[in-house]
Amino acid sequence: MSLHPVLERVTRRIAERSHATRADYLARMDAARESTPARARLGCGNLAHGFAAAGEDKPRLRGGRGGNIGIVTAYNDMLSAHQPYEPYPSLIRMAARNAGGSAQVAGGVPAMCDGVTQGRTGMELSLFSRDTIALATAVSLSHDMFDAVLCLGICDKIVPGLLIGALSFGHLPVIFVPGGPMPSGLPNKEKAAVRQRYAEGKATREELLEAESASYHSPGTCTFYGTANSNQMLMEVMGLHMPGSAFVNPHTPLRDALTVAATEQALRITALGEDGVSDNYRPLARTIDEKAIANAMVGLAATGGSTNHALHLVAMARAAGLIIDWDDLDELSRVTPLLARVYPNGSADVNHFHAAGGMGFVIRELLDAGLMHGDLRCVHGGDLRQQMLEPFLDGTQLRWRDPPPQSRDATVVRLAAEPFDSEGGLRRLQGNLGRAIAKISAVAPEFRIITAPAKVFDTQDALLDAFKHGQLDGDFVAVIRGQGPRANGMPELHKLTPPLAVLQDRGQRIALLTDGRMSGASGKVLAAIHVSPEAADAGAIARIRDGDMLRIDAEAGTMDALVDAAEWNARAPELASLQGNRAGLGRELFALMRTQVGTAEQGACSLFVAEAP
Repeated sequence: MSLHPVLERVTRRIAERSHATRADYLARMDAARESTPARARLGCGNLAHGFAAAGEDKPRLRGGRGGNIGIVTAYNDMLSAHQPYEPYPSLIRMAARNAGGSAQVAGGVPAMCDGVTQGRTGMELSLFSRDTIALATAVSLSHDMFDAVLCLGICDKIVPGLLIGALSFGHLPVIFVPGGPMPSGLPNKEKAAVRQRYAEGKATREELLEAESASYHSPGTCTFYGTANSNQMLMEVMGLHMPGSAFVNPHTPLRDALTVAATEQALRITALGEDGVSDNYRPLARTIDEKAIANAMVGLAATGGSTNHALHLVAMARAAGLIIDWDDLDELSRVTPLLARVYPNGSADVNHFHAAGGMGFVIRELLDAGLMHGDLRCVHGGDLRQQMLEPFLDGTQLRWRDPPPQSRDATVVRLAAEPFDSEGGLRRLQGNLGRAIAKISAVAPEFRIITAPAKVFDTQDALLDAFKHGQLDGDFVAVIRGQGPRANGMPELHKLTPPLAVLQDRGQRIALLTDGRMSGASGKVLAAIHVSPEAADAGAIARIRDGDMLRIDAEAGTMDALVDAAEWNARAPELASLQGNRAGLGRELFALMRTQVGTAEQGACSLFVAEAP
């Protein structure tokens, strides 16, 4: 199957736009490549420090030629998705020894849980934790002891942060090792219904806690298709997982076998080889190219993935010297069929998705439709055709097989010829209010266009108070501003989902317009998010006044204030004081990031600052 012309055009445009930055990046990575073990270049004192606590691996690290794997781990036992990583270093060390190499935990990175901080002050550190993780990854690998890397991370900012950091060491092969989703608990739709009843005062706190506890109930990622599970999809379509690793449950023999296989493969694809030559060498810098990034955008659209990746993908690409924007995402989404219905875009969870055919099924359908690049240099040693294979245990032997020819559940995943929708539903909006992102895959067609007066709020709590006091009557567009990266770190506003859903269910026509985020769990209410420029940059969102008529048309991709042009241009931006967002729960430590951060469309990233020559 030949490539779809839009995929071909967008990929070519990315390559042309990125010519200078990509060439500079690749030159730096090629210059860093060495064909002898990295530790051999250290001075004796440096090396002695590096293996002093290595136990039985000390002789190999001291004199052998075997590769040494650096493990960068996001383990903690508060975050359910990362608790399963506790035994991984021991398993990886054993597997590395058996394969003639060694492995060391190079460092740990923070892993905060947006589920815990949702609607709380700590959420103002969430997005910046991605950049912090990237920095911590770089520090972990800066000892220059390693010939390959295994990244242990799953959730929202952790995987993007690990990849951004690892790309600075793109001369090394890097494999991402997931932990898998928790088994299915209370169906997400039932949990959402209890949340809505609680928002209306029709359910008690104890009833809500019981529902939440039945949904988030054991080790593993949350089972809805938010940012964490979208991360796992991205690692598959960019070729950074062992095939089919994404959604295998924790603490199972298959999960352990995949971790062992990742360890063995990491040693197999280093630059080390006879006479300094290795035909298997798969450096990260060559795996993540414009084709991999285009695949990621297509995968996001085809599965109804998280809007957070409208930020993260831009930042990840930039770390590889590639420049993308929301036009690229919009153009690809409009020609990509929606192949999956996973909550919040359906009733199924990721375990149901995996059982119905999962990532292998989706990758095959997109490849056959010409909507993915197959010729990636995937970490498993093959191309994307091999990435679609699904793993299984034949006794104790790990093997791979073709994905099912037909969906095992057509209510969850479908053939490209019979999609749920003809497009993926991620839209770029633009108009006199700036540019924004909208996810419409879960929004009914009759709610995708709205013309209504603005109700302006400076915090999400102000809107929640108005809801509690019955002040949100009639049709309206809720404007929440001062929530961008420069203002307060761009927190998610997912706490608004239940009350807004209640109002829509009552028959009101409503939408949300914000320079903040709405997360991978955004659902059935139309939301124009990531508005850029943000209010703190004197963006047009700061000119909106209560009662202004606003029109958001997600079908046409427009968003405008229907205000006389002369009056609109004469208005001065208004923004409430941000002093209350400057300190407390560590926020005072992140002033540098708030000051240096780029716009939402630039990935809301604080890391890519040009230094004076």
